[in-house]
Amino acid sequence: MRNKREIYASKLPNRARLIYFYLCDRADREGRSFPSLKRIGKDLNISVSTVRRGLADLEQAGYIIKKERHRENGVMSSNLYTIT
Repeated sequence: MRNKREIYASKLPNRARLIYFYLCDRADREGRSFPSLKRIGKDLNISVSTVRRGLADLEQAGYIIKKERHRENGVMSSNLYTIT
């Protein structure tokens, strides 16, 4: 995980910073978490579309890696977010 000062000094929008710290708080020892968009939005009191934009900001800036997870039948189950 990155130094908090680096995040505060970044030009990321506030929504992305908020989501980054949320993911950090819920990550395992390897920096991975898999909350749903709806759960993130509910916990942070922001809309799902704002969550999507914040996650896209973080992914584009290289702060997280998003990986889609699928069930055995091929149906998507969730996204796995890894903090870099």
